[in-house]
Amino acid sequence: MLDQIIPFLTASILLTFSPGPDIIYVLVRSIAYGSKQGIVSALGLVGGILIHTSLVAFGVSAIIKQSDNVFLLIKILGAVYLLYLAYQVYKSDPEIAFSSEKISDKSMLSLFKQGFIMNVLNPKVGIFFLAFFPGFLWEPDGNTILQFYILGMLFMLQAFIIFTGVAMLAEKISAYIKSHPKSGIFLKWMQVVIFILIAVLILL
Repeated sequence: MLDQIIPFLTASILLTFSPGPDIIYVLVRSIAYGSKQGIVSALGLVGGILIHTSLVAFGVSAIIKQSDNVFLLIKILGAVYLLYLAYQVYKSDPEIAFSSEKISDKSMLSLFKQGFIMNVLNPKVGIFFLAFFPGFLWEPDGNTILQFYILGMLFMLQAFIIFTGVAMLAEKISAYIKSHPKSGIFLKWMQVVIFILIAVLILL
């Protein structure tokens, strides 16, 4: 079990640190309205992960039970998708944009709802989990639904801890990125390498 959990957590932490839309959203909201709003937004975003985990758990588990070959195919398709994401990042602009123009002050409940809905309605998150999670099951012939939920909860926990840290250090992080333009290039290549490494891990 630990042979799969440790690389899963490592990959998850590296992915969460990379400059995706969720972490940028938490960062910008924290800069605009304080760390408390950033943390509540993070809680909503992380809460949405539970929905994606459930969809993957119940959908993929039923398929895995049918055939080992189908499970292998899911892993191969997942690895291919991650390599595609690496290519997409490679082609993208490394500049990280900070804009609070569309970020308005909201109540805590509204913030949680917005973060939750943003995550749940993002199909890319579901597709990514479908590609990412199956490769880290430690017992494909066992209770796969339980294993998916354990992976999902671990992903949620590490994401919330990192998002909270980003919210609390928002001003320092944004000041550093703005004063070091090349940091965007470093983060871009970090994403590329992470996606490729996870693709390899899933296949192995």
